[in-house]
Amino acid sequence: MAKQLTIVVVESRTERARSIRESLEKIGDYRVVVVDDSAVLSRSIAEIRPDVVLLDMENPTRDALEECAQVTGPLERPVAMFVDQSGEGLAKSAIEAGLSAYVVDGLRPERLKPIIEAAIARFQMFQRVRKELEATKLALEERKIIDRAKGILMKARGLTEEEAYALLRKTAMDQGRKVFDVAEALVTAAGLLA
Repeated sequence: MAKQLTIVVVESRTERARSIRESLEKIGDYRVVVVDDSAVLSRSIAEIRPDVVLLDMENPTRDALEECAQVTGPLERPVAMFVDQSGEGLAKSAIEAGLSAYVVDGLRPERLKPIIEAAIARFQMFQRVRKELEATKLALEERKIIDRAKGILMKARGLTEEEAYALLRKTAMDQGRKVFDVAEALVTAAGLLA
């Protein structure tokens, strides 16, 4: 059974907020919380910890867009922004700010469900890409440390690259550690002795 999504709707107009809430409750099993005061938006997001944030703005400025993006945490959750009008370059700024969806021509009830689903899918895709990028960066950093450790062993003991790596690997196995951990300790020790 799918978990109930908590959706924060950022909307200062009471009637519009009520309409959005009703539309969301009709199309899905959502817990909908309306935040009507941007001054408490940051605190509300921190307390509620929503799964999705929907921002409804008539005509945003670049500053308002960036401020909303920072407050709603688009790297932590899908954030969709609905605008009635869009200025030059705002769509690009919205995507660069991390928003999962930027929809021009306002928030219409019949479009909510597919837009929410698309924002969630896009957010999840970017999360996977971010995790893969972090893992790749970590692997590259580990590779650099291992290469430095091999260089130290090659110079100190006159070993070939293969022999230096074999020594690192044997030491790691003997100590029940990862090759990277042994290499990092060697690089650190060599730095202290230099």
